[in-house]
Amino acid sequence: MNLPKIHSISKKICVALLGGFLLIFLLFHASANLLVLRHDDGAWYSAFCHFMGSNYIVKVFEVILFGFIALHILFTAWLWVTNRLARPVRYHQPGKSKTHPGSKLMMWTGILIFVCLVLHLSDFYFAKLGWVKGEYMVKVEKLQDEEMMQMIQMANQMNMTPEDLINQIEATASEYTEENNDAAETEQYIADLRDKLAVMNLMQKAYEEGNFSDDRQWIRHLTYDDRQLLRNVLPESDPEPDFYYMVREKFSHGYIAIMYLIFFVIVFIHMRHAFPSAFQTLGLNNYKYAKAIDILGQIYAWVVCLMFAATVILVYLGL
Repeated sequence: MNLPKIHSISKKICVALLGGFLLIFLLFHASANLLVLRHDDGAWYSAFCHFMGSNYIVKVFEVILFGFIALHILFTAWLWVTNRLARPVRYHQPGKSKTHPGSKLMMWTGILIFVCLVLHLSDFYFAKLGWVKGEYMVKVEKLQDEEMMQMIQMANQMNMTPEDLINQIEATASEYTEENNDAAETEQYIADLRDKLAVMNLMQKAYEEGNFSDDRQWIRHLTYDDRQLLRNVLPESDPEPDFYYMVREKFSHGYIAIMYLIFFVIVFIHMRHAFPSAFQTLGLNNYKYAKAIDILGQIYAWVVCLMFAATVILVYLGL
């Protein structure tokens, strides 16, 4: 196997720098998750998610983040492979090592974290991309379509429902097209009106079932099909994933909560060694404050993972 010639220490420095960035991101992510615990009908958390999903700087950062994750995985695997190739024959009698147990598990905890990360993305982020189905919400103000309002006003003036009005337009249009021979254009016009009617029915259903945020600015509990309808009929509406509801609903199931807690234990084991290891690789560690860095790493890992775990546990308990 021929791999590009990059010195081992260079690969370790890349792993340390990328890992350090991801450690900081985990603290940010864990802190943001605590917003779910506010009893405000998801106002703060939804506002945070809206900002993260609509700000162009954040979108660039999102690409950088996934790029760093990919590079961290790549360099770690590369380093592991080259180390194995450097000693194809293992020791017959392994001796006792002073290496921290977490160091020997880094590759395996990293693989488990990658698998869990894919599952985590499929629970939430992939719903944003439309790759899996989720729950969605849309701003009420973005559904104020001029043609729809005119249709409602006309129906009210004629003491008809919007659906009856469309049926009458369709019947009248059929007679007109027989005389003028432009059926395709008329059919498209009627189809557009029926799409608008479907949106009005969606709004009516929201009013009847009370599917609104407390501030009445968002229609919630939209399905994947509802989202597709709105994006086709009113592209500017741009429905967003209702991450607050999705988090609350997901972690209300005991088996999912347990799976995530196990995930956080794996993350803790990985972070527990990664923190001091990064300092060591970057030459920022020595015997004078090695113990302090190790303790700081433990505290950091405990704080981040307990913040993640607290969100899952408290949501499961309905708090």
